[in-house]
Amino acid sequence: MKLVNWRVGELVNGLAVRLRSRLARRLEVSSNHRVVNSAIRQLDRGFTMIELLVVVSLIVILATMGLTQYRASVIHAREATLKEDLFRMRDAIDQYYADKGKYPATLDALVSDGYVRKLPEDPFTHNSTSWQAVPAEPDPNNPAAEAGVFDVKSGSDETALDGTRYSEW
Repeated sequence: MKLVNWRVGELVNGLAVRLRSRLARRLEVSSNHRVVNSAIRQLDRGFTMIELLVVVSLIVILATMGLTQYRASVIHAREATLKEDLFRMRDAIDQYYADKGKYPATLDALVSDGYVRKLPEDPFTHNSTSWQAVPAEPDPNNPAAEAGVFDVKSGSDETALDGTRYSEW
């Protein structure tokens, strides 16, 4: 890699030397040494303000595009995590119902009875206590029995990338 950089640098320096000598030869014809010296000094100055502004504006445009893509990917990852957490908790509720014949009284009952190790943290509220429990329909054969938790939803009021609310998932 260093060899390639050295060769490119050598090529650029060679082109600059040739350009200076051609410019000097053309300007020597006019026999005005001040013009030759000022032209050579202009070649040695570096970048103009317009060149720098163009480069900076391109960098800003690329950074803005990258930042936008990064933010969208973060939201997409949070949405995927929320979907997975909801799936796992709903599966645990179904297993609880299959084992015990009733729905858990609270989401904490899933943890205490060993169906989940702990309640996951909602990726949008950053809290494990913000889950919204949907109560089950009361049993018509036993109206005095506790209804329990039939479903779980996110406690977030935010809107997803597809336009739906996370609390409706």
